[in-house]
Amino acid sequence: MFLWGAALFVRNGVPPAGATEIFVVGKQWMWKIQYPDGRRDINELHVPVGVPTKLTMASEDVIHDFAIPAFRIKKDVVPGHYTTLWFTATKTGRYHLYCDQYCGTSHSAMVGWVTVMEPAQYSQWLSGSGGGGKSLAATGADLYKQYACNTCHDIGRGPSFVGLYGTSVKLSNGQTVLADDAYIRESILNPSAKIVAGYTPLMPTFQGQLGEEQILQLTAYIKSLAKTEGVEGKAAKP
Repeated sequence: MFLWGAALFVRNGVPPAGATEIFVVGKQWMWKIQYPDGRRDINELHVPVGVPTKLTMASEDVIHDFAIPAFRIKKDVVPGHYTTLWFTATKTGRYHLYCDQYCGTSHSAMVGWVTVMEPAQYSQWLSGSGGGGKSLAATGADLYKQYACNTCHDIGRGPSFVGLYGTSVKLSNGQTVLADDAYIRESILNPSAKIVAGYTPLMPTFQGQLGEEQILQLTAYIKSLAKTEGVEGKAAKP
């Protein structure tokens, strides 16, 4: 029973490769949804039926809890951390979305809907006129220039981001860490926490200057650089 339960625990904690990724930011008292193509919604989550969906979630203020009772899933969304949740919707329709953690005076109003659509209908919805314009990665690229990240990371004063995401990064203390979403977030907000081997800790903190949505956008841009072909770069951190 232990082995069976452990296998289920691991399977439920690791989204399948190729899962549709959607970003969720909890804020008193709403759920802000962002799709990779740039589309945004408030308290409305759209997903394709039969396709694994991964939610990367963060909170801008207090602890929230993302819950879809009909799917038998719920997950705390904790400020200062990323939490992930994945599921595969098996039936089209509309389902209630709640915050299951008391988060303030209007907690009961922090509700929404999950709309499960056929894949073709979902693709049509994403490409509709209500789209968000620039993709998350493109918006992140703008922020990257706006905050002058390129003045260090593109000329060698700071580590390169090309090919970074998903690799092992060697630190100045001899340890190695995985360059994932949490690592990138920590490096933006607390750059002195993990110093890449061979580099001087020159980067200032962006704590209080960037919101969770902006951090997600910057992360999407850095992740897009991991797919760059024909260019080599050191494993790095922001």
